[in-house]
Amino acid sequence: VALDAIQCLGGNGYINDFPTGRILRDAKLYEIGAGTSEIRRMLIGREFNKDYKN
Repeated sequence: VALDAIQCLGGNGYINDFPTGRILRDAKLYEIGAGTSEIRRMLIGREFNKDYKN
């Protein structure tokens, strides 16, 4: 969503007058800190299936 907002704003999305640049940076840092979406998907699947393992 943040990337779409920056694309709508064009070059203005990167300047400090709009919060979109900060939001995109925060979203990217969250992705790095929380792990990739594939790893998160694997961890969620593991939690859902742990009761059915045995």
